[in-house]
Amino acid sequence: MSNLEHEPREIRCAAEPGADGELLEGRAVPLGGPRAMSVSRTLPGARRRMIGAWCFLDAYGPEVTAMRVPPHPHTGLQTVTWLLAGEVLHRDSLGSLQRVRPGQLNLMTAGRGISHSEESAETTLHGVQLWVALPEERRADAPSFEHHAELPVLEGPGFAATVIMGALGGAASPATACTPLTGAEIAVDGTGEVPLDPGFEHGLLLLDGEVEGLERGPLAYLPPGRGGLRLSGRGRVLLVGGAPFGEEIVMWWNFVGRSHDEIAAFRKEWAEGEGFGVVEGFDGPPLPAPVLPGIRLKPRGRVR
Repeated sequence: MSNLEHEPREIRCAAEPGADGELLEGRAVPLGGPRAMSVSRTLPGARRRMIGAWCFLDAYGPEVTAMRVPPHPHTGLQTVTWLLAGEVLHRDSLGSLQRVRPGQLNLMTAGRGISHSEESAETTLHGVQLWVALPEERRADAPSFEHHAELPVLEGPGFAATVIMGALGGAASPATACTPLTGAEIAVDGTGEVPLDPGFEHGLLLLDGEVEGLERGPLAYLPPGRGGLRLSGRGRVLLVGGAPFGEEIVMWWNFVGRSHDEIAAFRKEWAEGEGFGVVEGFDGPPLPAPVLPGIRLKPRGRVR
């Protein structure tokens, strides 16, 4: 899933500080029209826009619905599709055609430009869609797509963590990561201590069940300095983290750039049918580009 808002904007919701971090409340975003599925968007937020290189986090479901996301462009980022229930078909302008199911990873690296679509039959869908901002030296790379049906699992007393991106406690995902980061689905069954990289900042999102100290909806932010995370309960948690991202970015619609003029050029290319290739096989037209806002977009850092 991607950002289908008709008027994409910077988010200005509150982030309440906690004793050891912040609670990042999500906002409800309907995707795809009046009968669209709704997602909860916790990144970017009003004050904290990134966690490591993770710059976008939508959580959705469980909901009985049909996903239909027409062809649309991306630049300067990676899309991470992770399901807990359901099945989604990915098509892209490289010619990729790949279904993703729970426990599998679809990773698309947009680089200098790619387009893709996503769709499903009516079914119970539950999952997350994330973006990872590419660093300056990698954002002009050629686009690519990866599917990983098997991923490493880090096990310890009271937990089992499937490592989606980066590394966690010595277990490393085979997926391409362009900055130091971690992404994992942690199944909690009892009480356990999950190892963390103390140089990373982290975010925790409760996916299902009950885990002490977490509630459904908000993303709990933890600053660098933690070497471990104690989790207790029975449920599943999404962990994202990474080295604090030192570059300022402009993120608008489905583009990550570095200036207003760059975003305007990406939009023009898409509107004129250049630079992003063609998605074959999707039954319908591509998404039109929204109108740019009346003010210039400004580069911003990870914390506002």
